[in-house]
Amino acid sequence: MGQNDKNKMGIQGRHFIFILMAIVVAAPLIFRVGLPLRVTAEVRQVYGFLDRLPPHSAVIFSFDHETSTLPEMVPLAEALLRHCFRKNLKVFGMALLAEGAAVGDDNLRRIGSEYDKKYGEDYLFWGFRPQFTTAILALGERIDHEFPSDYTGQDIRSFPVMEGIENYKDIAAVITVGDGDIPVYWVNYAQARYGVKIIPAVTAVMATTMYPFLQSGQLVGLAAGLKGAAEYEMLIGKPGRAVKGMDAQSGAHIFVIILILVGNTVMIAGRRRKGR
Repeated sequence: MGQNDKNKMGIQGRHFIFILMAIVVAAPLIFRVGLPLRVTAEVRQVYGFLDRLPPHSAVIFSFDHETSTLPEMVPLAEALLRHCFRKNLKVFGMALLAEGAAVGDDNLRRIGSEYDKKYGEDYLFWGFRPQFTTAILALGERIDHEFPSDYTGQDIRSFPVMEGIENYKDIAAVITVGDGDIPVYWVNYAQARYGVKIIPAVTAVMATTMYPFLQSGQLVGLAAGLKGAAEYEMLIGKPGRAVKGMDAQSGAHIFVIILILVGNTVMIAGRRRKGR
């Protein structure tokens, strides 16, 4: 067999592997596979805390992320929002990064409509504020001073959902959906100074930053990455894009392991033939 023929076979083999990988990744995104998924203790802590809150308790969702991390941030926000709306909690949205503002408003309206929630009566989006340290501290004094109007420019005191909401003492928890270090600022300035409960929903790479705060008792729990979103979807009994994403990711890992085993088996068998 000539060198050109061997090169052609190699190229065709690679193409075949790429096609198989595409099928392995795409299939779970279309069809429910349902690979085993263990729910971690820190995600259970978040679920248990929110599930025990009395109806009409108030929670803040702060969308502290950029658009580059939407594949992780959106499934986390959706799962947590579905739980809050199902429990009939008051939900207040805000953003400490400009890119999170439009995403947060869309998430609230879209998930709110699934549960027949009305803007201004069941939830409200305050909007975006720069200088996040100042904004976090200001909410501990008067929310309507930091956010006199909502995202659409209307007076927040004109909405029924704001009745009885003045500062952190009226907030059961802050859920910070973040891809950077802003969740740390929520701990340092909102939790440490005002004692408000903090729930970080962060990217997988940020999880290690959050664990010291979790171990010190400064966090309610932790939901991190696509896996955390998938675990939460399982807890609320509504598997969605995160569970499908984890199935696709796990399928790709299993396929790579199979390729490694097959490749090594072929290589060892080839060496043995040459030895003979």
